[in-house]
Amino acid sequence: MYAVIKTGGKQYRVVAGEKLKVEQITADVGSEIVLDQVFMVAEGDNIKVGAPLVDGAKVTATIISHGRGEKIRIFKMRRRKHYQKRQGHRQNYTEIQISGISA
Repeated sequence: MYAVIKTGGKQYRVVAGEKLKVEQITADVGSEIVLDQVFMVAEGDNIKVGAPLVDGAKVTATIISHGRGEKIRIFKMRRRKHYQKRQGHRQNYTEIQISGISA
C-alpha cells in the first residue's frame, strides 16, 4: 500500500515504514503527526485518486530528527563588469518515518 502526499510544497510517494526528509515541520522529535493532504492511495489494483484530495485519507508519521542539508554554493558573475557575488545556503529539513496509511 502506498500514497502520494503533499507537505512543504512538494509531493512524495510514501510507503509504511519508509524514512524521508521533508521541509521543516515545527514539532518535537518523537511526536506523531498526521499528514492529511493525500492525493492518491493505492492498495494492489484498488486505486483511489482525489479531486484534488482523497476524502478521509490520512498518513501518520513520527518525527525522527531535525537537521540542515548540505551547503549549496551560489556564484553570480557579470563578465567584463567587475561584478562577482558569492553566497551559500543550507536548507532545514525534518526526517520522518511513515507509520501508517489509512483511507
